[in-house]
Amino acid sequence: MKRVTVNVNQVGIVVKHNLAVRVLTQGKYWLGFGEKLESYDLSKPFHTSHDVDVLLQIEGFSAVVEVVDIADDELGLVFVNNNFNKVLASGRHVFWKGLQSYRIQIENISGIAISDTVSRQLLEKQTLAYYVRQYKIEAYEKGVLFVDGTFVKLLEAGTYYWWKNATSIAVSKVDVRVTTLEITGQEILTKDKAQLRINFSVQYQVNSIERALVENRDFEKQLYSSMQLVLRRYIGQMTLDELMENKVEISKYVIEATTDDADGLGVRLLTGGLKDIILPGDVREIMNQVLIAEKRAQANVIMRREETASTRSLLNTAKLMEENTMLFKLKEMEYVEKIAEKINSISVSGNGQIVDQLKQLFVK
Repeated sequence: MKRVTVNVNQVGIVVKHNLAVRVLTQGKYWLGFGEKLESYDLSKPFHTSHDVDVLLQIEGFSAVVEVVDIADDELGLVFVNNNFNKVLASGRHVFWKGLQSYRIQIENISGIAISDTVSRQLLEKQTLAYYVRQYKIEAYEKGVLFVDGTFVKLLEAGTYYWWKNATSIAVSKVDVRVTTLEITGQEILTKDKAQLRINFSVQYQVNSIERALVENRDFEKQLYSSMQLVLRRYIGQMTLDELMENKVEISKYVIEATTDDADGLGVRLLTGGLKDIILPGDVREIMNQVLIAEKRAQANVIMRREETASTRSLLNTAKLMEENTMLFKLKEMEYVEKIAEKINSISVSGNGQIVDQLKQLFVK
């Protein structure tokens, strides 16, 4: 015989010939011949080398443990003293009773929807993240949800959570802000066989998420291709001179011609225009020569016009002085004044006849 003690925070299992025979709670007991005591701490997780189903057959064992069975399509959330502790996967789980308060919240995960009984704070826990799929839609985005390849609904901005299971989930997102599409390096042959390189830019905004992401594939590539074809077709019907004179009209035509195609893609075109028209080197040199010749001709015209105006003015002045002697004298005095401004010193000689000579100059 052997006397043993089971403390308040313990449970004892009496084993004889490697078989569990009875359960002991707090107190003092005598063990018979060949019996031994296995003590378990109630504050620690349940763990034993004995088969649980066998233990449950022993009188008193079911009173000290709580058994939870989780199905294959279920998940168990364990709360210890009302605080989240861990997640239970499918299978049988055993907890000690008495020392701590356990609460098991079982959730069905056969579908993707998460019930409101699971708070968002729990979904952010690392231990639960393995069982949850998370998708985030930014404030400037919108998305669409596909379940098993089937379109389900549109998604507004926010964070979404779904259970992780055999169901296939895909989320496609699109930026709904104003976006610029660059159509660059387009080598186009004009009507008069001039080879140009065109850069075109257009601003657009997605206004139908369903058409952009569900009804069309790669709507941006389709929009690019549509505008590229219209641009090449229109410029190919123009000569180089017409192109240079109607750059604004080209932009207007391209936008109007692709509006219907863009609407079918779920896109609204805002503005657009030609950014660059790049000419081949030899054509650019010829055009520079033409421009220089035009500017020289314009300069010659201006010079001739000014010379004519100046000559006409001199002629009118001469006629006035011929008809008015006083005006002629005033003009002489004006020139004498201008000459005097450039003379530093004047030597006067003439034996007292200077005044008479000046008088003869300015008085008739």
